[in-house]
Amino acid sequence: MTKEELKTQVYEAIDRRRDEIVALGETIMKNPELGFKEFETAALVRDKFASLDLPHRAGLAITGVKAKLESGKKGPTVALIGELDALIVASHPQVNAATGAAHACGHNAQIAGLIGAAMGLVDAGAIQHLAGDVVFFAVPAEEYVEVEYRSGLMKEGEIEFLGGKPELIGLGEFDDIDMAMMIHTSGSREDRLAGVADSSNGCIVKQIRYIGREAHAGGAPERGVNALYAAHVALAAINALRETFRDQDSIRVHPIITRGGDLVNVIPADVRMETYVRGKTTAAIQEANRKVDRALRAGALALGAQVEIATLPGYFPLKNDRRMGELFKQNILPILGGEENFAQGGHRAGSTDMGDVSYIMPALHPFMAGATGSGHTPEWHISDAEKGYVWPAKSLAAMAIDLLYGDAEPARQILETTKPEMTKEEYLAFQRSMKKTEVYQGE
Repeated sequence: MTKEELKTQVYEAIDRRRDEIVALGETIMKNPELGFKEFETAALVRDKFASLDLPHRAGLAITGVKAKLESGKKGPTVALIGELDALIVASHPQVNAATGAAHACGHNAQIAGLIGAAMGLVDAGAIQHLAGDVVFFAVPAEEYVEVEYRSGLMKEGEIEFLGGKPELIGLGEFDDIDMAMMIHTSGSREDRLAGVADSSNGCIVKQIRYIGREAHAGGAPERGVNALYAAHVALAAINALRETFRDQDSIRVHPIITRGGDLVNVIPADVRMETYVRGKTTAAIQEANRKVDRALRAGALALGAQVEIATLPGYFPLKNDRRMGELFKQNILPILGGEENFAQGGHRAGSTDMGDVSYIMPALHPFMAGATGSGHTPEWHISDAEKGYVWPAKSLAAMAIDLLYGDAEPARQILETTKPEMTKEEYLAFQRSMKKTEVYQGE
């Protein structure tokens, strides 16, 4: 059987399961769960893997589920990835009212596409024509939210890293994987029907606490130290820094105040903030982070407050593998109806922990249409089930075939000629070195 004939059989198998794939995506959409809490979504994934007789392991990084389709022939292992978690968009029409969670970024479509790819490859018996193995990996906690909650998990020893893929790398769950890919749904017209960017931003995450002194806000404010004003000075200083950031570094700093005081008639003495510091390279992120720390100290110095600055390892910049991107393009163009519907290249300012994977192995994180509305907003939803759920299933399956068909020559060539940015050990050492807490007394 030729490679193209095999793909056709897999596509037909996916089409026969279309209603099941769409129903799975819609079920997850209506039942969003936040990172490291995706227990119901993970249970759905386990049930689907079991129905396909795929050996799998669950409870990885709390909720991750990993299945493997083995060829019995020596060759590379390709991981197809989908993310389990939602994020917080409290005004989304399909929000979980109790948690604020909503699938406003398309991870429900990722899981539907992942399971759809597994269905197609298993139903068509594709693995007998491949060399190596295919891993289907449903991973937790890509959205870096609820930092305080996750910090609590870290303190309790439940996790080491606050993102799902970094945690899984640390646990050794990528040790048996040679290359990986996933597909992100897009609602942006600028992204066309599909595409591959060159790169995207990485980030580090900061938790900040200003400690002042309470006093009666009306009767004796001069006796207090206003921690909220210290935070305001820091925010103004960060804004003043923006013209010092080089355009080519794609720096993004976007702080929020998560606690601004307790009572209106008491000078705030405990004020808390969170922010990301994003950038195109690890060096640019570190330089911007030094400037942000300086601004945070300035707030404490101006008011005579104390500031605690906790820096947490975030995500590495994403570097899409060029040759994997070319294979993806070749597969998707016949479906798209022309190259004008494919977006090629450029840098994206968001962050994903797929960047961490891309630093230790060849990886690909393209995007495909199927949604309407901007990501992370109430308007975002899957508006085209075929594009949003079925196309990704076919594309993921086709990539596994392209890489591993026959003796897996394409995958072998990529691995033989690609030098990862870091070894796993170097990656973990770098991430661990980023974790630090500074206490500065502004006197």
